[in-house]
Amino acid sequence: MASLSQAKTLGGVGSILALLGIVPSVGPVLSIAGLIMTLVAVKYISDILGDRRIFNNMIVSVVLAIGGIAVLVAFVFTAIARFIGIGNLFGASPSVPPTIPASDIISLIASLAIGLLAAWVLIVISAVFLRMSYKSVAARLNVGLFSTAALLYLIGAALTIILIGFVLIFVAQILLIVAFFSLPDTPPVPPSGTAPMTTTG
Repeated sequence: MASLSQAKTLGGVGSILALLGIVPSVGPVLSIAGLIMTLVAVKYISDILGDRRIFNNMIVSVVLAIGGIAVLVAFVFTAIARFIGIGNLFGASPSVPPTIPASDIISLIASLAIGLLAAWVLIVISAVFLRMSYKSVAARLNVGLFSTAALLYLIGAALTIILIGFVLIFVAQILLIVAFFSLPDTPPVPPSGTAPMTTTG
């Protein structure tokens, strides 16, 4: 049976691995492993607290974040393919260097801007669901760092459009490591006279 001690270990180690995603070569692999471990930890917490919304919000957040990355990659690839030609993209070189019309350059910039905007919107909405999940964890387990980290992550996601947001996301990830390792081994006992809160819907 899942326990908060297991969630503490999985979430803490998973958050560390996610932070190591910036490491060259092995970074993406570490990030994926960290994400899976964090999801399992949140699932444990959700089950122990009897609140499905905690895990459901986290799943929605992850799906939206992946969707944002996929949209960005698709727009960038399509824009570049149209700009230089599919043949050139895969190594074929024309006998005569092509003349690039100004309209093609404008189209490239516009496509990249649309892709960035769409990805940004999805990432921000993803951060909103992430905050909802971690705010519930913070309130139910009395670990305020989850709420603080989630707020920083949301602000960081909103500010990624001007790059400084990535610094805030990095700080938020560090706080999440501390938050997971600060989890109690057992759920807090409700005040006498009140029934434990359970939400299954």
